Amino acid sequence: MRHRDILLEYKVNPLWHFLEQTYGFEQAFRMFKPYEGANILPKLVDPNTMVVTMPLILSNTNYVGTHFGGSLYSMCDPFFMFLLMMNLGKDYMVWDKGAKIDFVKPGEGTVTATFHIPNSEFEDLKELLKKEKKTIRTYETEVLGEDGKTVAKITKDLYIRRLV
Repeated sequence: MRHRDILLEYKVNPLWHFLEQTYGFEQAFRMFKPYEGANILPKLVDPNTMVVTMPLILSNTNYVGTHFGGSLYSMCDPFFMFLLMMNLGKDYMVWDKGAKIDFVKPGEGTVTATFHIPNSEFEDLKELLKKEKKTIRTYETEVLGEDGKTVAKITKDLYIRRLV
């Protein structure tokens, strides 16, 4: 199979599609075992915004009693990609290209991360991708503690490609 053929087969996994259609986006994520185990709770606020919370529980606690770093990253991993996929549509491919997490302070209690991409970004991407076949965009968010202070800073690099 040629590289180009693989690109043309880019689509949502049928299992995810079934779960999302049957139970809704948020509930499908809650059924995903890594998120269920860490008690990661995504909420789609609007087509441009997701808010994800994670209370501190035994299964996401590290050796010293604060949030496990892997769970902090996991709660932030896919959401910029999902916002792009939902808003750009099936004529575009979106893949994670790279990521960075800076741990600022220990996470205790419930932590929250907000992912937002404005409509203007989707419009800019569509215009750019009329001229270019692909691009890499960088998006950032912060994980905040209950006190509103930064627990971690997340940077995501996303590869976006026009398929048609």
